[in-house]
Amino acid sequence: MRVIAGALKGRVLQTPAWEGLRPTSDRLRETLFNILAPRIEGVSFLDVCAGTGAVGIEALSRGAASVTFVEEDRRALALIEVNLGHCEVREGYTIERRNALARAAVFAGGPFDIVFLDPPYAQRSLEPWLHLGAAHLAPGGIVILEHASRLEAPAAADGLAVSRRLRQGDSALTFYAPGTAGPEA
Repeated sequence: MRVIAGALKGRVLQTPAWEGLRPTSDRLRETLFNILAPRIEGVSFLDVCAGTGAVGIEALSRGAASVTFVEEDRRALALIEVNLGHCEVREGYTIERRNALARAAVFAGGPFDIVFLDPPYAQRSLEPWLHLGAAHLAPGGIVILEHASRLEAPAAADGLAVSRRLRQGDSALTFYAPGTAGPEA
């Protein structure tokens, strides 16, 4: 796993040494950030279920002003810190240990221009995650939900509607924007 582009391009990131953590693939991250490229510079970015931190680190590498990493697993938190240290990232981020759905609280740095949600693929319902994203979204922002492609993400919730859907193998990205219903690519 590596940083795809930006100031930290080519940095190798550590992967988990235990079962149960599924990092976003380099290919899917590249696709995600190719889509986000026109709007990533200077944004506040929320990375929920951050795992290795690869998505948030990629956002920082490509010019995000700040990233808040939210993760419950202590091992994953340590891995995020190792990866940030390896990339020599010293500022512009916050790491919060919490179960994002268990405590509906305000995350440091919010509201956010981009909310990225990567819940465990074993989830049966994605709607609570979309509600969480909507609650922390800045006006004009977007929510992106990564999920198993076998699950259909909700079409709308809390004033957000699908603006784009993308599938790659067993993974899918569903993009949401306020009050839109756009092309589903």
